[in-house]
Amino acid sequence: MGANPALAKSIAKHGRSASYHRRGLWAIKKKNGGKFPVHAKKAVAEAAPTKAQKFYPADDVAKPFNKNSNTCKPTKLRESVTPGAVLILLAGRFRGKRVVLLKQLESGLLLVTGPFKTNGVPLRRVNQSYVIGTSTKIDVSKIKLDKFDDKYFVGDKGGKKVRGEEGFFEAAEPKKELSAEKIADQKAIDASLAPLIKAVPDLKNYLAARFSLKCGMKPHEMKF
Repeated sequence: MGANPALAKSIAKHGRSASYHRRGLWAIKKKNGGKFPVHAKKAVAEAAPTKAQKFYPADDVAKPFNKNSNTCKPTKLRESVTPGAVLILLAGRFRGKRVVLLKQLESGLLLVTGPFKTNGVPLRRVNQSYVIGTSTKIDVSKIKLDKFDDKYFVGDKGGKKVRGEEGFFEAAEPKKELSAEKIADQKAIDASLAPLIKAVPDLKNYLAARFSLKCGMKPHEMKF
């Protein structure tokens, strides 16, 4: 409660006279000859008048926009999504497949692989929103992954498709084939993961099996 509490709306406990004496204003007046002290205001220097421009540019002068100070923060991974963990893909071409998480890229996406020799899932990027983390995990800290970044997965964009009659009768474009470098990279990753998977009993069969739900199974009550 304050020094002058309110008894009701717009009604204070102490009146004007009581508040005057309680605050000690009378002593300040007595000390200054019956008047409240007046403090002189600081003089503000007047700004020099600016003359208007006689000529203006014929074209609009471009002004730079304020740069956004917000910095991109790395995506925070869930506790179950850590390098070496076995994940279940929930969307995309390989939905239902189990993959091994290798690392998190700068964009926040996850770098995963089946490996390809085990279940046919190549090196690819996925969003952690579309995976389920499991308790199964292997140690992938010794695998060299420095060359794999977001630029590694950016392919060459083809030309625009011609619409209309000309585009309808055009021959189908040949299917793009992977470069020899990417095929060699996939084989190297598969060779590095093979002994790690073999060291865990039944892990190879677990990765090769597709995840599915049957009638009566409740995912929110399951422990992966």
